[in-house]
Amino acid sequence: MKPVFQFPVKEFRRGSIFFLALILCVSCRTVPPLPPVDFSAPGWRVLPGQAVWLPAKNRPEFTGDLLLATNANGNFFLTFTKTPFTLVTAQACGGDWQIVFGGNEYFWHGHGRLPARFGWIELPRALAGEKLESGWEFSRRAGAGWQLENPATGESLEGEFFP
Repeated sequence: MKPVFQFPVKEFRRGSIFFLALILCVSCRTVPPLPPVDFSAPGWRVLPGQAVWLPAKNRPEFTGDLLLATNANGNFFLTFTKTPFTLVTAQACGGDWQIVFGGNEYFWHGHGRLPARFGWIELPRALAGEKLESGWEFSRRAGAGWQLENPATGESLEGEFFP
């Protein structure tokens, strides 16, 4: 009796070898995270404080501790925490930038121009007196207080740094 269907072994082997070679030769390149910041290095200025973050008009606000470190090169490191959780970490170093929300749940990174969509990335520029990207407005409050807001999206940051 002759089999009705015969498995094409030679073609399967060739296809398997090609598929295996394709998997081994193709890889994805991920951008490595920015290096840790050494705040004890010369030129770093560390500002601890507190802030209130309203992500959007119809979202709840978050209150937490803010740490902003900047240096003369324009590099910065920022973290916003509600103990024991880190809500936001933003960093720019040598033309590279990254921002992480929710303990690595949401992660953006890039090279070159900093994105204006994130208020956390606009904050160091605002505090340095630099021109902000469109949509963002910055104002100083009494004492060491400040407010950064985007009326179009409803996002706002309001805070104060301690001496």
